[in-house]
Amino acid sequence: MSAPEQNEAETPLAQFTARLADIKKSSGHTEMWGVELSDDASHAPTQVILQKFLRANNGDLAGAEKQLTDALTWRKEVNPASLVTQTFDKNKFHNLGFVSNFTDDTGKKVIITWHVYGAIKDNNSTFGDVDEFIRWRAALMELGVQQLNLNDIKEPLPEDGTDPYQLIQVHDYKSVSFFRMDPVVKAATQKTIAVFATGYPELLYHKYFVNVPAIMGWMFAAMKFVLSAATLKKMHPMASGTSLVNELPALATSLAPEYGGSGRPVQESLTLTTADVPEEAKEGDAPAEAESKPEEDKQEA
Repeated sequence: MSAPEQNEAETPLAQFTARLADIKKSSGHTEMWGVELSDDASHAPTQVILQKFLRANNGDLAGAEKQLTDALTWRKEVNPASLVTQTFDKNKFHNLGFVSNFTDDTGKKVIITWHVYGAIKDNNSTFGDVDEFIRWRAALMELGVQQLNLNDIKEPLPEDGTDPYQLIQVHDYKSVSFFRMDPVVKAATQKTIAVFATGYPELLYHKYFVNVPAIMGWMFAAMKFVLSAATLKKMHPMASGTSLVNELPALATSLAPEYGGSGRPVQESLTLTTADVPEEAKEGDAPAEAESKPEEDKQEA
């Protein structure tokens, strides 16, 4: 074997690919984010997914393998891809989340998932069943990931290069009270963070917290003690929703007026189906397609 071939075979990505068959067997699952994972090193979508898990673990193969195994096991148990077509309780989740598929002024595709917490009617109702809330959050995330078209990837990520297959998250806290931390909300938040950290690594480009009262500055200051510098750089709290356009100027014609732009309302973006659910109805009894607005209203690429 020549030196270049030997070096290529010894890269963490090549080693990770060689371990993939065993990982799939041990987890009992073969799909990640809509991609059927392939043992073939020439399958670019799989290579990009493996690179994301490696990057999330700073190149540590053992850590990446454990995380991928855990993520695949979770997907086998929950089947989050199928949740996109599930109907959720309207009283708990209506108008709470949206996905926008924009093209910015430079021609770049930008996917944003919106979390509009002001739409919550009752914390206990929305957050009380933690597993149900996580299923809804996962469904919204899966809807966003679908817009990345990962199965169409033709090339792996460049070594230490930019990853274009990421989402922006916007969390809007307009009309939400921050003066106390509801234990129900706290429990749901903590479990959601843990699940998403394992199951969706390196999919977040930046996260913007908008309409955050100045009095809550302590919350973000406290993050400095628990989050890495790299993660903190992705988190941007701001007091006004209209300030978002200053962070994303290339989307000025796409963002809604409440976020400083001149585009259409967020509520016209893609969303999950919700309906009134009788008390006796069981979850998942009424599957339905994910809602979307007419083609001209999607603002898609």
